[in-house]
Amino acid sequence: MSRKTTLVFLAAFSAALSLAYSQEAPFRFAFAHAKGDKFRALSTVDEDVYVNKRRANSSQILNRIAYEVADAAADGSWGLLRGTFETSERPKDDSAYVISETYDSEFTRDRFGRYTIDPKYYMPVVRDVPTFPDKAVSPGDSWTAPGEERHDFRRVFGIPDPYEIPIDVRYKYVGPVARNGKDLLLVSASYTIFERPKEPRAYAEIFPVQIAGFSDQRIYWDPALGQPSAYEEKFDFVFDWSDGSTIEYRGTAKSDVIESILMDRDSLRAEVEKAVEGMPNVSVAKTDEGVTISIQDIQFEADSARLKAPELAKVARIAELLKRYPDRDILVTGHSAAAGYAAGRKKLSEDRAAAVAASLVALGARAPERVRATGYGDERPIADNATEAGRARNRRVEITILEN
Repeated sequence: MSRKTTLVFLAAFSAALSLAYSQEAPFRFAFAHAKGDKFRALSTVDEDVYVNKRRANSSQILNRIAYEVADAAADGSWGLLRGTFETSERPKDDSAYVISETYDSEFTRDRFGRYTIDPKYYMPVVRDVPTFPDKAVSPGDSWTAPGEERHDFRRVFGIPDPYEIPIDVRYKYVGPVARNGKDLLLVSASYTIFERPKEPRAYAEIFPVQIAGFSDQRIYWDPALGQPSAYEEKFDFVFDWSDGSTIEYRGTAKSDVIESILMDRDSLRAEVEKAVEGMPNVSVAKTDEGVTISIQDIQFEADSARLKAPELAKVARIAELLKRYPDRDILVTGHSAAAGYAAGRKKLSEDRAAAVAASLVALGARAPERVRATGYGDERPIADNATEAGRARNRRVEITILEN
């Protein structure tokens, strides 16, 4: 792995770290970066929304971040991170997450955890958390550091600019802990918000006049990687709006960071092609994201997202195949031919992708948070929509085994 060759100093400290855990000696936290490393973070949020103090809805939100260290200092003291941030949602206890927003971002992070990022980027929402002091700390030690929340209110409230909320974060080094078989270091982080923002330069109907709330986090630091391995959070934020209404977001979140294993796309494509051999209208291809299984001319009941029996059999066979690669996440995309209204095509393609994703979950191919679905309507044709044969090829669902 690249980290073993570029961050040699971590290996030199390994024996000392083991002793430090047992003696609870001081530890110097510092982010480490190695060019070419790839990670993904999966954050699941259970959220209840209250409008004017009455519960309006409950949902589960999946935030998936896939990023690469595009450049880094030779000693790992800073890194340029590039990645994609996806937000997916589902009603509580539903089985398929459907992608609602996708963002690209890039930023430089130093060894203390401080960001340098262009204002045009909306993600990450929480920045400069965690930030560490330039010294070793012992269990029980605390410190404070500034951070920022940055929210996107364009789609719902028509506010064109990112909403910036400064935060002062209180940290405490709790001490060594064992989690999922790993020796980690636990840091608590908490902050409160009481902000009365200025009126934005534009908005649809209303805008926030006051924002108040708190976040309490537990950050599990992996000293071997030089970054967090996981976190847990409890939060409660209340937005007072210019029309006198209030919206409260209350819930919990948890996240795990996973270092990606390089994918041999040629070998995997060959394996998958052999496994689906003989299945009608099924093809396999290498893509930028990984390896994609395409089910063309996929048959649903008329104007619905209910798969016909032969297609269910295909999906069941593919689900068994996917179980061979449990460490890879799955993306399911729906596509349609150019017929009917554009908005209707997009919604139907999304519903059908979600139906296939739900089937994969029900068949045990993946846990719900490891599968996301989205629909593109007729935006990505692979054949000529002027012919019936072309339209049949365009009516497809694609299942991608993701590298990161």
